[in-house]
Parts: sequence; structure tokens; C-alpha cells
Amino acid sequence: MVVLLRAVARLVTFVLLATLAAIGLAIAIFSVGGSGDLSLAGLAELAGLPELEQKAGRLLGAVESDGPIAARSALAGLGAAAVGILLLIGALAPTRERLVVLDRTDEGTLAARRRPLRQVARALVEQARGVTAGKVKLRPSRGRRGGKLKIQAAHSLASDPGQIEHEATAAVSPLAKDFQLKTRVRARLGGKGKRVR
Repeated sequence: MVVLLRAVARLVTFVLLATLAAIGLAIAIFSVGGSGDLSLAGLAELAGLPELEQKAGRLLGAVESDGPIAARSALAGLGAAAVGILLLIGALAPTRERLVVLDRTDEGTLAARRRPLRQVARALVEQARGVTAGKVKLRPSRGRRGGKLKIQAAHSLASDPGQIEHEATAAVSPLAKDFQLKTRVRARLGGKGKRVR
């Protein structure tokens, strides 16, 4: 949830900054001219600010009075406040990196980050006989040791998929045993230009 809120907050921030930059550029261009169309008065006229002021005045008058418009405006205000709070949570909430736990004692926890562990597993798989390339996904368990290690081992047309799966499993088994990872290996036919080791 926090990851989604963080992505939405980044998108909204980017859109708002781009809009502010465009408005600032327009104001700067129109500020250069002293009079006529290229002036701040000309920009206000071009943007329709006098008409907008009249419409906003009418809307504010309707919101201040009792009725359905006031209720809808109050609900819209509450919705905007809720969206703002969610965006703040997405922007400010700390993200905890999920680690693969090797050992946990009273003195502390010994763990590894996912990315380096994936890189080690991929290097081990790609050293296996007949494997041309490896793709590794690692998902740590929540709150305990272990996790799931999914491996795609690419091979040439001449290789036996069953043998490739066996070789790749054997290559990562020391790592999987130490970190208590459930390993699933799937052999697939590699693309052109891949060399067999």
C-alpha cells in the first residue's frame, strides 16, 4: 500500500512541478513586455481571470449559503483532505527493506539484502553446465527465516531440460540450504546468441 502511495505521490509531484514550471515560464515571458498583449494584464486577459473571478465569487456565495451545493462542497473538501493525507503518507512513510534472514539470536539478526543474494544465485546458476543464462527472483519470508527462490535457466536446443533443472538446482543448493530457501527451477529454451558454458 505504501509503495503505491509513494508512486502516486511522485507522479502528482512531477505533474505539479511541471505545471508550476509552465506557469512560471508564461509569467516570465509576459513580464518582459511592458504593454500590449505581452504584459501581465494581457496574460490575465488571455487566461480569462476576470471571468474566473466572477465565477469564483458566485461559487463562494453558493457555498456559504445552506443547501445541496454547500453539502457537496463540504464532502469535496473532506475528500481532498483525505487524498492530501494519503499523499503525505506516501511521500513521508519510511520503507523497510525486506531482508533474507540467515540467523536470528538474542544478540541480533544476521541477514542479507535481496539484490546481492539474487546476483549470487544468478552467478551460480549461470556456471552450471548447459545453462546459457539465468533469471532469478527472490521473495523473503515475512518475519522468519527463509524464503522462495524462483529460477529460470535458459538452455540451448541440444540440452535436456530435466538435466538443466537438476544442474541449476545443484548449483544453488549450498546457498538455498544456508538461507533455508525453497527453490523452484524452470528450464526454458534460450534465445539466439546465447552461449553454452
